Amino acid sequence: MSTVTAVPIAPVKRSYVVWLIVGIIAAVMAAAALAVQGDDFLTRNARAKGVVTTPSGLQYQVIEPGSGAKPTDTDVALVMYEGKLLDGTTFDKSQQPTPFPVTGVVPGFSEGLKLMPKGAKYRFWIKPELGYGAETKGPIPGNSTLVFDVELLDFLPEAVIRQLQQQQMGGAPGMPGAAMPGAEAPPQGR
Repeated sequence: MSTVTAVPIAPVKRSYVVWLIVGIIAAVMAAAALAVQGDDFLTRNARAKGVVTTPSGLQYQVIEPGSGAKPTDTDVALVMYEGKLLDGTTFDKSQQPTPFPVTGVVPGFSEGLKLMPKGAKYRFWIKPELGYGAETKGPIPGNSTLVFDVELLDFLPEAVIRQLQQQQMGGAPGMPGAAMPGAEAPPQGR
């Protein structure tokens, strides 16, 4: 039989173990804080109370709910709005109710309009892919997240708007320049 020579291990002071555990806990907490701080704005914003994120990545918050129908792709929306960058710089603001074809704006704004019932006020956060992307547009730098406060006052089908425009420009049916019932409207230039 063999004998094993035991080498005694010096006991570790309890205070060293406590300090080691405290250090590990502090390191884990610091790593978690850095991970949260490293999130981009939209990731942090998605966790805010009342913010909803759509499958496309549009974020919105209902400020006033409104009621009734919602616009579709073929409608023209009448809105009051203010557009800002994340740093708070206002790049556009309506001075009076402004008509927008629902599909005539950036994809994120269009998607947001279709979520709003009449009379609603929403705030949209539009990621660059749903806004202007990498393209710089006037005061809006490329890859900017856009923030819009939007109030949907009303909306009408685009066909009704065109009919009203024709009436204003051409007078009543049967007058020169007016479209005859059942006749196609002349092509509109853009």
